[in-house]
Amino acid sequence: MIHVIATIELREGTRARFLTEFARLVPDVRAEAGCIEYGAGTDLSTSLDGQAPLRQDVVIVVEKWADVAALARHLAAPHMAAYRTRVGGWVVSVSLQILAPAGD
Repeated sequence: MIHVIATIELREGTRARFLTEFARLVPDVRAEAGCIEYGAGTDLSTSLDGQAPLRQDVVIVVEKWADVAALARHLAAPHMAAYRTRVGGWVVSVSLQILAPAGD
């Protein structure tokens, strides 16, 4: 299993529209072979020490995949290409952290 943290920086004021499109995508992704977990999150204001500054124009996608091959198939899936076309004008940048579980 692998973990993926995708950080998506958006153009100012587009987060709500982006999340609507993302929600449309989720059922297709969760149906993919090898998908274990797939969901979006946004920064939550808390009073906890050490929390990073809030980012209004960032969405974090937390994913778990069976293996790197499943992630590669996901990234090449037709529904992902269609999604990228729909949200492309709102996205400033995307970065992926691909992680191996440690010490299970």
